[in-house]
Amino acid sequence: MSKKKSTPKAKSGVQVKKDAKGRFWLVPTDGGAEQGPYATKKEALDAKTAPADGAPASATKEEKKPAKVKKAKPAKEKKLSAIDAAAQVLAGSKEPLNCKELVEAMASKSLWTSPGGKTPHATLYSAIIREIAIKGKESRFVKSERGKFAAK
Repeated sequence: MSKKKSTPKAKSGVQVKKDAKGRFWLVPTDGGAEQGPYATKKEALDAKTAPADGAPASATKEEKKPAKVKKAKPAKEKKLSAIDAAAQVLAGSKEPLNCKELVEAMASKSLWTSPGGKTPHATLYSAIIREIAIKGKESRFVKSERGKFAAK
């Protein structure tokens, strides 16, 4: 013999149906308005067995536990990137500088320090050349002579 699960039937003529998004709805068989959506079938069945006046049959998990409030973190200051720091240094400089001089000037003004790389000047050179190639006239840098850059 197989045992069937018994479901409470307080409201007659109402079915629990699941939609494509996995939500559960109470659908009246006589063509009335649908109720829902419910996250679980248990919630839908609890609503189905609720009194007809709309009072909840039992408290749900959300009602039992108060919502957790996240503490607001203070806004962190964004660190300046190497290319942004180089643009600031060149804007304040009167003559063009090469990338080694730019890295030293950025470190002395405490705008940017290398995170431990062996050749930060080469990385900076590559970034400046790439910005000039991509942005063209909109670039912040101008190549004045071989290996030296100036601010626009």
